[in-house]
Amino acid sequence: MSKCDFGLIGLAVMGQNLVLNAESKGFSVAVYNRTEKVTSDFLRKHKEKSIVGAKNLEDFVLALEHPRIIQVMVKAGSVVDAVIEQLIPLLDQGDLIIDGGNSLYTDTVRRENYCKSKNIRYLGAGVSGGEEGALKGPSIMPSGEQSSWELVKPIFEAMSAKVDGEPCVTYIGKGGSGHFVKMVHNGIEYGDMQLICEAYNLLKAAGLKNAELADIFNEWNSGELESYLIQITSKIFSHKDVLSSNDLIDIILDKAGQKGTGRWTALSAIENSIPLPTIASSVESRILSSMRDDRKCASKILSGPDAWTIDLGNTDLKTFITMVKDSLFASKIISYAQGLSLISLVGKQQNWNLNLAGIAKIWRGGCIIRARFLSDISDAFRKNPELSNLMIDSVFASILKNRQSNLRAVVSLGVLNGIPIPALSASLSYYDSFRSERLPANLLQAQRDFFGAHGYERLDAEEGKLFHTENWPSLVD
Repeated sequence: MSKCDFGLIGLAVMGQNLVLNAESKGFSVAVYNRTEKVTSDFLRKHKEKSIVGAKNLEDFVLALEHPRIIQVMVKAGSVVDAVIEQLIPLLDQGDLIIDGGNSLYTDTVRRENYCKSKNIRYLGAGVSGGEEGALKGPSIMPSGEQSSWELVKPIFEAMSAKVDGEPCVTYIGKGGSGHFVKMVHNGIEYGDMQLICEAYNLLKAAGLKNAELADIFNEWNSGELESYLIQITSKIFSHKDVLSSNDLIDIILDKAGQKGTGRWTALSAIENSIPLPTIASSVESRILSSMRDDRKCASKILSGPDAWTIDLGNTDLKTFITMVKDSLFASKIISYAQGLSLISLVGKQQNWNLNLAGIAKIWRGGCIIRARFLSDISDAFRKNPELSNLMIDSVFASILKNRQSNLRAVVSLGVLNGIPIPALSASLSYYDSFRSERLPANLLQAQRDFFGAHGYERLDAEEGKLFHTENWPSLVD
C-alpha cells in the first residue's frame, strides 16, 4: 500500500476542510482525531477520496511517506504540547511537524527549539480564511527554518488561495514570525469588524432599514471598500431567521466573544511601545459588549442622548451615507497602519527580515481581512521597504487628506448624539497625534519631574540629556 503525502491531526471543521482541500489538489492525506468516531464519520462521508484514517497515532505515522509532513490543527495551548510529546517518539530525524492553529508566537519559538533538540523539523503556520477558506484556499503564514518550508511548499502553494495566479502563501521568516504575523492579522481583523459595526450603528441610528443597509454595503463592496468582511456584512443584513422569519440581525444578542488573538496583539503592542488604539479599542469593545447585565443596569441610571437615533441637522441622508463610507475607509487605513507598524518593529527587533510587501500580498486572498486596497498596501512597501508608517505613503496620505473631514464630522455627530464609536474616534485621534509635531507631553514630563524627579529633556538642549528642577513650587503654604 502506498504511503500518504500529507498528514493532519485534529478533525474539527477547519481540519476537515484543509484535508479536503489538500486531497482535491492531488495529495493523499492521512488523518487522525483523538475521538475515533469523528474520524470514522469523516471517512464515511468521503470514502471515494484519497484519505486514510488511523485509529491511533502509531498507525497514523506509519501511513505517511518519508520525510513525514504532519499538520496539527488542535486548540492552542497545552493541547499542542501534548500532541508534540506523543508524536516525537514515533517520528524519524527530518520529519516535520506544523502547528496550523492560532498559537502564541513565543510558544512557537519554544516548540521549535524543543523539536530541534529531538532532530525534528517544526513550522508555525498561521492559517486564515475560516471554514470556507480552509476548503477553497486559505492564506497561510509559515515560519521556521527555510529548509522546513521548502519541504511543505508544494503542498501549501497548491492549497492556498490564488490572486492573479499567485499563491497566498509565502515564507514569512524564522522563529515565531508566522504566528506573530497571523496574530496581528487577527488584531487588524478585530479593528475591521468593530469599524464596520460602528458604521452599521450610525446608519441604523439614521433610520435606515436592514434591506437598505444590505444594498448600501453591497454597493460599497463594488468600490474602494471591497473586501470579504464588507461582502458578508451585506449578506447578513438580508438574511432571515428560520425560526421567526424576522431579520436575523435583529435577534442576535449584542454580546461578542473572542478567542484571544486580538488581546495578544494589544498586549504585544504595549510590550513593544507601539500605539495600537484602533485595534485596542476593538478588543475593549468586545469585552464591554460582554458586560451586558451591567450595561442594562447602567442604561437606567446614566443619562445622555438617545443612542438609538441621530440628529443629522442640515445633512441629508445620502450625504451622511457617503460621510460614513469615507470614515470607514479612512479608519481602515489607519488601523492597518497600526498593525503593520507593529509587525515591522517586532520583525526588526527579532531579526526576522520580514517582507511587508509580501505579507500584504498574501492577505489579498483567502484570509478574513482580504480587501482590494491590500494591493496598494503591498505596492507601498514594495516601493519603500523602510516605510515607517503606511499613512505617510503618498497614495494613502492623499486618501486620508480627502477623507478626514468626513471622519471628523462623523465622529462629532456620534459624540454629540451619544452613539458609541470607540474605534472610529480612536482612529481619528491616532491620525491627529501622529501628524502633530508637538504634543502636550511636555506637561506630562513636568508632572513626572515634579512628583518623582524623573527629569525631562529641553527643546534648547541636545536630545537625550536630562534636566531636573529642584525648586518646584511647594504645596505647603
